[in-house]
Formats: sequence, C-alpha cells, structure tokens
Amino acid sequence: MGSGTQSTLTLSDAEAIQKECSAVSDVAPVLGGVAQVVFGHLNWSTGVSGTTPGMLTGRDWQLSSGKPFTDQDVKAGTKVCLLGQTVVDNLFGDMDPVGRIIRIKNIPFTVIGTLEKKGPSPSGQDQDDTIFIPITTAQKKVFGTAFPGMVRIIYVKAMSNGDLDEAERQITELLRQRHRIGQKQENDFTVRNLTQLLQAQEQSAKMMTMLLGIIASVSLVVGGIGIMNIMLVSVTERTREIGIRMAIGAKTWDIRLQFIIEALTLSLIGGIIGIFLGLSVSMLLSSLSGWPTIVSPLSILLAFGFSGFIGIFFGFYPAYKASLLNPIDALRFE
Repeated sequence: MGSGTQSTLTLSDAEAIQKECSAVSDVAPVLGGVAQVVFGHLNWSTGVSGTTPGMLTGRDWQLSSGKPFTDQDVKAGTKVCLLGQTVVDNLFGDMDPVGRIIRIKNIPFTVIGTLEKKGPSPSGQDQDDTIFIPITTAQKKVFGTAFPGMVRIIYVKAMSNGDLDEAERQITELLRQRHRIGQKQENDFTVRNLTQLLQAQEQSAKMMTMLLGIIASVSLVVGGIGIMNIMLVSVTERTREIGIRMAIGAKTWDIRLQFIIEALTLSLIGGIIGIFLGLSVSMLLSSLSGWPTIVSPLSILLAFGFSGFIGIFFGFYPAYKASLLNPIDALRFE
C-alpha cells in the first residue's frame, strides 16, 4: 500500500510466519514511532521500536551491556527497554544506564541493556539512535493500535542466502491465505527482499564507476596529448643536439629511448603528484565528514602504472620522429 495507509499486518501474522515457513529462521514484528525520552534534566527525541527478542538475532545485533528482554516480557507487556549508543551518549554520557529509569512519553521504563554500535545504514540513517521495547508494551501503553495486534513491519531472516527466494515465496503464500486474498486480487502487503535493494545499489555503483572511468579516460587522453605536444616541441628545439648525438655514433634506438625516458619521467612525476593529491583529499574528506575512506595499495599501483603507460604511449611518436631525423639536416637546423 502507499505511504501513510493503514497497516494490515498483525502480531499473529508474525507468529504464523515463524511457525509455518520452513525457510525462515527469525521473525521480528515492529510497531514504532518517534518519542521524547527523558532522563533527569536531559531529554532526547529518538525512534522507539516495539519488537520481540527475534530482532536482535535477526539483525545480528549484540548487546554491549545488560541483558535482552525475553518472550515473557513480551507476553506480560513489561516496561523495559534496550538503548542504542546514540541515545546512551546523549542521555547518560559516561554513566552506566543499566538499571536506571527513563521516561518515554512520560511512561517510566527500566533500562535493562545497551546495544552495540551499528553505525549508519546504507541510506545514511543513524541506526544507533533507537530504543527497543517489547511490542505488546508499544501496542498497549506507548503508541496504541488501530486494531488489536497491529504491527507496521515484520523483519524476517532466512535460514541462508540460498533460502531467500523460497522464504519470500512461503511468506507471500501464507499471508495471502491468512488475509483471504483471492487469486485475481492484489496483495494488501509488500514483501521486500533486501538483496534486491543491494543489487540495485551495486548496479548504481557500477554505473558510477563506469562514469568515473570514462571521465578518467578523457583526462588521461588529454594529459597524454599534452605530454606528446611538449615532447614534439622539445624535439624541434633540440634538433641540433639530436644531430650532434647521431654524428658521434648514437643509434636510432638511442634517440628513441632518450625521448621515451623523458616522456615517462614527466608522466610519472604527474602520477606521483596525483597520488599524493588523491590521498590528501581522501584524508581531508574523512576528517571533515566522518566518512571512512579506504585507499588500497592496488589502486595506487594501478594509478602509477597507468601514468607510466600514458608516458610511453604518447611519448613514442615524438621519440620516433626524433630518431628519423637526418644528421646533416639536424646539424644545419637553427
């Protein structure tokens, strides 16, 4: 359904998926929202998610301290919570939050554990700016529901990567049956396979890499033409020098090698400057934005190698032209 429409998923749907779908290992229904959280004189607005213990195992999320809430807490609707690291930093600082009382929408909750740091999501959202509470507590005491047992999302973890498609098929068939959807009727729910999103992101990354590669190729060609022009000018200005070298016994390949080495040296110097500039910009962006940047040694070697290749490729024609000069004509050149 479209954004903002009424959810049709229930807690019993999640329980049925866990019991009847063999390709599924963990299920975590979620009913969440944004709430103001208060501890002492400090307050913080954060995302609060009512869920089950399956959320931690389903998302491979460990605890840094304390203990998780249990299925018994979900059944009893107890007022306990797990805090993400961003919430801990803003409400408690260096203080240990386990065992302390916070207020979520003016409802007291006991902190029983803190979550390990997850960092930003692929979309850039802070995953640590969150609080987990039992889903029944969220339904009955914090957010309320339009009908009994309603949830917004059901997170599902498959048994393995190879079971993803089978899990998606089983879930779709089960929910259509439970929601009494006819063969020609559209689903009143959406099943999203995150590997599809990952593939879309990888495809976008490949397109961006291709685009940057094209831009880099144009830059290399322009730089190579610049090196070739410089070397052609150098051959013209040093025609008498070439004639003198030939007159005293320099061979054709000696002349070619001289100018190829000069072009190679020129391009490698530019490559080294570019490598240091790239490393400096990466470190600057990392320090200013907080984004980790990784520069592999292989990329540095490739950049250095391409610089040398450009020098040899575009320096060969001026070197070849210099080697074909007639020594007598070269000596007469002014």
